[in-house]
Amino acid sequence: MPRGDKSAYTSKQKRKAEHIEEGYRKRGIRSKEAARRAWATVNNESGGGQKSGSGRGKKETHVSSRRGGRIGGGSVSKTTRSRAAKKGWTTRRRGSS
Repeated sequence: MPRGDKSAYTSKQKRKAEHIEEGYRKRGIRSKEAARRAWATVNNESGGGQKSGSGRGKKETHVSSRRGGRIGGGSVSKTTRSRAAKKGWTTRRRGSS
């Protein structure tokens, strides 16, 4: 089986990857990168392509899907960050004497 072959994946995994890829494309990520990230997410959640045999699977976790848009930290404004830094500096200075 050549590298990148998706025949070992279930139809549910393929649908999930398609849906995740669509979400990435809506956010402006190019198609090839979106597909790569989508399959990485599917692999992370389900353990890759499904193998035959009893007890060879693992429970699905949706942590990576939930985290998707939360990585970054651009939601805090510069003034809020600055105010927090000044407050921390004042508190540390007060505690050192």
